[in-house]
Amino acid sequence: MLDLKNSTTQQLALEAFFFGYQAFTTKPDEMLARRGLSRVHHRILFFIARYPGLNMKQLLAALGVSKQALNTPLRQLMEMHLVESVTAADDKRKRLLGLTAEGAKLETALRHEQAKLLQRVFAETGEAAANGWLAVNQALGKTRLPGSDAED
Repeated sequence: MLDLKNSTTQQLALEAFFFGYQAFTTKPDEMLARRGLSRVHHRILFFIARYPGLNMKQLLAALGVSKQALNTPLRQLMEMHLVESVTAADDKRKRLLGLTAEGAKLETALRHEQAKLLQRVFAETGEAAANGWLAVNQALGKTRLPGSDAED
């Protein structure tokens, strides 16, 4: 167990996390920038791909942002014909989000770059490290949920 009360260990852990995240996002950020897009666009594409047919409320919850913060990047993705909004069959007031063929192609390319990097790093560090990484990131993800006892 890392002693994060020790400032040297704390700095080492935070630096590793920072540079790891930077490495994880560099190639996708470059691919997005060529289209005039950013990481927020990537997050939208990722969650729509992961949960096809989700509505705005569900997307807002997954991203943890306000409707105002989501409005511009989502509109840009729709104008670029990467995301589409269709009327729900069961409720004409509800709009469901999906990726167009071009949006799916872009999201797959972005995800492929990140999966390739993770596969290489997991192969270098071994199964125990990969499983530990997954457990740590799942635990971190749970801390963003309201009422989580991981906030203590």
